[in-house]
Amino acid sequence: MKGVLESVIRGLGNGSVYALLALGFVIIYKATRVISFAQPSLMLAGAVAVSYLAEVTGFYPAVLLAALLIAGVALAIERIAIRPMVGRPVFVVAIITLGIDVVVRVVVNAFIGRDVRQMGDPWGFTQVSLGPLVVQTRWLAMLAVTAVLVGLLFAFFRFTRYGLAMRAAAFDQETALAQGVSVGMVFALSWGLAGFLAAIAGMFVGTGQGVEQLTWIIALKALPAIIVGGLDSLGGAVVGGLAIGVVESLFQSYQGEFAPWLGQNFAVVTPYVVMLLVLLVRPYGLFGTREVERV
Repeated sequence: MKGVLESVIRGLGNGSVYALLALGFVIIYKATRVISFAQPSLMLAGAVAVSYLAEVTGFYPAVLLAALLIAGVALAIERIAIRPMVGRPVFVVAIITLGIDVVVRVVVNAFIGRDVRQMGDPWGFTQVSLGPLVVQTRWLAMLAVTAVLVGLLFAFFRFTRYGLAMRAAAFDQETALAQGVSVGMVFALSWGLAGFLAAIAGMFVGTGQGVEQLTWIIALKALPAIIVGGLDSLGGAVVGGLAIGVVESLFQSYQGEFAPWLGQNFAVVTPYVVMLLVLLVRPYGLFGTREVERV
């Protein structure tokens, strides 16, 4: 039981990263009805920005500065590349975000180089005892920071003027426009928030192990998270991310013992297996809006 609980905590820690990335996907989708495939590059850019800024300002100020910087980059991307595409087919805009992802990663890779860049975080692989459990400090930090950010995000959407405007635009853009809501502002704010969250996620991805050119691949696990939770559900993004992290962690710990016939490293594909199983039962996700079309 001790090993199972430790695996669950590790999964919740890693799942927190998936949840932050999934929230970015969902926020942009709810505002624009487009899945932004630029999130992996923004995550990588955030991690690299932290690694450089930490050398000058220290780790904690570097995290905040990097998150604001990547939010600014996301705002610029939205204004330059996405805003002119308003009204175009969703597929076209999604392909443009793929191109943005490639361009940003190429630029960021020049700052990474061929070696692994260390994050300079204060946790590394240090461990702490929680009663009989021994877990890494960074997993607890991931959980704590994600909980705070999720709480602030939900409060923002519920109680602030801009949050209410984003909710209104996500529900019906034409009605929101008629009520004086600036849909362009909503688009920009959604990209800025997604960039901020991606940078925080990138920081956590690099803790203990550093950042390299292939680090962006980790962000792809957020896609199963948003499908599992529901493409238009913020709460579903959090639940989906945590669930994916826990399942992946448990398979890493016990698959070799109980199901060796699945082969080595099966845990790598478990997020996508979970996604397929959920789609078979609930094609719109666990918390997604069920759409019924009458013809």
